[in-house]
Amino acid sequence: MNKPLRHIAIFCGLLVLALLLRDNWLQFVRSDELNSHPKNQRTAIERYSYPRGDIIVGDKPITGSAESDDSMFKYRRTYVDGPLWAPVTGYASSVFGSDKLEKIYDPILTGNDDRLFFDRTLSMFTGETKKGGNVVTTLNAAAQKAAFEGLGDKKGAVAAIDPQTGKILALASTPSYDPGSIAGRSNADGKAWNAIQKDPDKPFQNRPLREIYPPGSTFKVVTAAAAIEAGIVKDINAPTDTPEPYIIPLSRTPMKNHAQGCENATLQYAMQWSCNSVFAKLGDEVGRDKMVEMSEKFGFNSELFTPVRAVASVYDKNMDRGGNAQSAIGQFNTATTPLQMAMVTAAIANDGKLMKPYMVDSIMAPNLDPIEKFEPEEMSRPMSAETAQLVQKMMEVTVEQGTGQKARISGVQVGGKTGTAQHGEKNKARPYAWFISYAKTDSGSPVAVAVIVEDSDATRDDISGGGLAAPIARDVMKAVLDSRR
Repeated sequence: MNKPLRHIAIFCGLLVLALLLRDNWLQFVRSDELNSHPKNQRTAIERYSYPRGDIIVGDKPITGSAESDDSMFKYRRTYVDGPLWAPVTGYASSVFGSDKLEKIYDPILTGNDDRLFFDRTLSMFTGETKKGGNVVTTLNAAAQKAAFEGLGDKKGAVAAIDPQTGKILALASTPSYDPGSIAGRSNADGKAWNAIQKDPDKPFQNRPLREIYPPGSTFKVVTAAAAIEAGIVKDINAPTDTPEPYIIPLSRTPMKNHAQGCENATLQYAMQWSCNSVFAKLGDEVGRDKMVEMSEKFGFNSELFTPVRAVASVYDKNMDRGGNAQSAIGQFNTATTPLQMAMVTAAIANDGKLMKPYMVDSIMAPNLDPIEKFEPEEMSRPMSAETAQLVQKMMEVTVEQGTGQKARISGVQVGGKTGTAQHGEKNKARPYAWFISYAKTDSGSPVAVAVIVEDSDATRDDISGGGLAAPIARDVMKAVLDSRR
């Protein structure tokens, strides 16, 4: 071979080598990136070319798939009572992607998960249509309905947990949206997407998991537990030596009480009627570091994955004494998700043991064979059983004789705590109405609930946790109890 031909052959060989390297780079190194690229229509077309698996509550699917008129996407995602379940399912759209469980379990629901390889291979030989797997949730349909209907046209959220297992029983958020209205790529879907995005009330916001609020007086159960665990309170019926007025540390500002008889009140009385001064003083005596420690045992200052992400609730690690005293009554910088306050309530109801919240019970193959089963997992022990039982006693008296009487259920022991949280510049915004509670049976507590109502038609003076949020919590607890009979 002469020299020019040899150079050409070497050059061509290098081109072939470069082509092979580039081809292997694309197919193996960047395959996942390219498959998931938003502009890769082939992946989306394939994903919606067959029925998507279902998300299931109880034994009934709350999602579905229907043939569409779209020339590119054969199937469209459908939802049963979409606004009711949106905080759990999220959405699956051929245009706008996916969210919540629809996103987290997309490989299972589309049938592309490696654990479904056998099912995919079998369908190739049998000629059957490819199907996705199913996600079975821990949710209780009756509790979810009670929560959603209880909130009605009010802006707010509900989170309910089984204290003994950590199973999430309800996650309601209002206002909500219909995931089915944005599942396709028609003009109507686009208009619905834009309307939801521009809505100032944020229908997309998952309030039970992603919104943090000042917890107000519901946080007093954490302060009570910290004071008892620290040995500052040894008898919940003994006077607390609280002056009236109580001056916030490092200031000349008196702590305002909305209840009567708070001077030197017992912890039991202070819980029953929500005396700010008593709990502010106890928070100061426990000290910031111990209050932070107790809060973090309940889950504050850390994100949580249920598997849907819940943002971190906050108890400030760096505030001064005055800030800590105000934080001890759920104000100042303290901020929490409804799920976090349901976790606090669940730990108290479960005699001091906090179970990790989770909302997926199992995942199944298209033929309903189990792929993975999720089991209860202990998260922490914020307090002793003895301390938890003392807090239970105070919460139960609060419902029987105090501010939480609208949460009472005939023949059932209920414990609860009201909260009216101030917020906004100089606390001039309409207060948030909170209520946390649990119901107790002979075999322990099957449900703990946290409810927040952000706004309502009530006048400012009529906004209270006991008046607005407690009836919703009662209905959710009753729904869980009735479903177990």
